[in-house]
Amino acid sequence: MKQSVLPRLALLALIWGSSFLWIKLADRDFPPVEVTFARLALGAAVLLPVVLVRREEVPRSAPVWGQIVVAALFANAIPYLLFAVAEQSVGSSTAGIINATTPLWTVLLALAVRHQKSVSGWQGAGLIVGFGGTLLIFSPWQSATGVASAGGLECLAASVSYAISYVYMDKFLARRGLSPITLSACQLLAAALLLALALPVAGARAPHVSAASLAGLAILGVLGTGIAYVLNYQIIASEGATVASTVTYLLPVVAIVLGVVVLGETVTAAALAGIALVLAGVALTRRQVKRPLASRPGEPARRQR
Repeated sequence: MKQSVLPRLALLALIWGSSFLWIKLADRDFPPVEVTFARLALGAAVLLPVVLVRREEVPRSAPVWGQIVVAALFANAIPYLLFAVAEQSVGSSTAGIINATTPLWTVLLALAVRHQKSVSGWQGAGLIVGFGGTLLIFSPWQSATGVASAGGLECLAASVSYAISYVYMDKFLARRGLSPITLSACQLLAAALLLALALPVAGARAPHVSAASLAGLAILGVLGTGIAYVLNYQIIASEGATVASTVTYLLPVVAIVLGVVVLGETVTAAALAGIALVLAGVALTRRQVKRPLASRPGEPARRQR
């Protein structure tokens, strides 16, 4: 990994990892549906001009837009709303910890629907270790834990929804020839329209809005949803998806630190041990088995690149 990419990875981890803090602040004065709609609309407002300036190709096919809507439902609308609802009852650090289980659900779901035909030894070990960590995080044997609650299960459902979206997008959208930033902009726009349908029945709170909740909502949408996508796309374009994916390991760390320092939340030793196991499991599931390329008789095997 080039040293020049480290500051951008750290910035992306800080932006995305702090999203759980901004959700918590926005939840104080806005209903979850409004928080989610504003986040999506502001994110789309940041990305769409970027797509226009770069003159990216925008999908025109109705079937492709239908697939984008499905992806928007599972990648944005559902998980964003679930996290906003969940953080009314659980801490932002808890939400960040549970969110880290997403890669494990993605592998398991890909196997279940045969999108991935088999599992390697490393992936099998990673799933066992990771789900052991998940069990430790929830600690169902401790009735006093706040993680094994409705809010914790909503966070878990959001993580599973993310996993569904990754498998779906890989199967139907990843090879359409559309840039990641175009797909992100279109998905955020579609998800914002889906949430707009729910606004009339969401209800409203008192008109009093604090500066903290308003700032949290603005930062969540503009920085945590819009600009973060642009930064992530730049890292993917310059360093590759593998390097960009390493941000996964930093998000729960940022969420835990901010939750404890800024909001005074507490994190149990079991949860910390659990997240360590989850991240170790994720690392194992992403470990690639290198096999030498077959060579012709009399020729040395070619080096792996």
